[in-house]
Order: sequence, then C-alpha cells, then structure tokens
Amino acid sequence: MKKTLGTHNYYVYVLTNQSKKVLYIGVTNHLKRRLEEHSTPVESSRHFTNKYNCRYLLYFEHFNCIETAIKREKQLKKWSRPKKEALISSLNPKWDFLNETI
Repeated sequence: MKKTLGTHNYYVYVLTNQSKKVLYIGVTNHLKRRLEEHSTPVESSRHFTNKYNCRYLLYFEHFNCIETAIKREKQLKKWSRPKKEALISSLNPKWDFLNETI
C-alpha cells in the first residue's frame, strides 16, 4: 500500500528590529507561532533575536520540503547585507512590518 504524503509547510523568514538595522534569518514549520515566540522574549535569554529586539517580519518564502527550506536559509545567511536588502525590497519595497498579515 502506498503511503499518501500530505502537504507540508515550511518558511524561511527575515526579521528586523524597530529601526530596521538588524536582519535575522530563520526557518520554521509554523510562521505565525514562531513570530509569537520572537515577540515574547525570555528575560534571561541570550538569543540573537532577543538581544537585538528582532520581532518584525519583513520577508518570507514558503516551501513544502524541509531540506529545501534549510538549504535556502543557509544560502540567504551567506549573502551580503545589500543582497539581502534587494531581496526584501523586491517583494516588500517599503519594508513594511508583515506580522499582522500572517
């Protein structure tokens, strides 16, 4: 009997802080939940997003395969700041915070 595979959802996303000076790239299987986790920092946490107050979604991509999503995340993390900025601007030219649209 052939096993039916369901559709999976994975996201590569870019967060920033209020002043848009810091960029953070991550991967998740539940974007809304992950944004909520970033928005409620643990006081004693030393995580990058807490340290730099990265809570604002600027950009995301959807994938059906975790391996592809992770590969894309690693690719974007290696990019220069100007290249990341161009990618964000290609879909979000005003760099609006997208948290409420998810």
